[in-house]
Amino acid sequence: MSVVGSYLKKHTEALVKDVGIEAACELSGKSKATLGRYYSSHDEHQDRFMPIDAVAALEEAASYPHVTSALAELKGSTLNHDQRRRNSDDTGGVNADVIALSQRFAVLMAEYGQSIEDGIITVTEAKRLLRETVALQQVLVDMKLHLEEETV
Repeated sequence: MSVVGSYLKKHTEALVKDVGIEAACELSGKSKATLGRYYSSHDEHQDRFMPIDAVAALEEAASYPHVTSALAELKGSTLNHDQRRRNSDDTGGVNADVIALSQRFAVLMAEYGQSIEDGIITVTEAKRLLRETVALQQVLVDMKLHLEEETV
């Protein structure tokens, strides 16, 4: 299998796992077996890739645009999306901020777990994890500033 094909299959698997296999089946209209073939590295499935409409449906529900990001990186491009990735635009105070931060940290840890599953963290995975870590640090700084403003 080509390096590009293998790379796309790995990111397709990350997308399906991010959404969850059952939810991915419902959103894409595909069976578990079919989804598995899209990211299988076996020779008989090397030319099978997820249709773009299924990718779009899954990435809408995912925490990160895994396949779109992989395609952009293969082209030498980067995606620019809202790094804060908040659940809502509402400002619910400190408690809401802590909950949003906890959710993002949980997603980061899940992505880390997926990255080390094969025993190797690729450069692309490391960059993505680092970007999210830096974004979380910025959220912490923003929370600190917000708290300082409220206490003044």
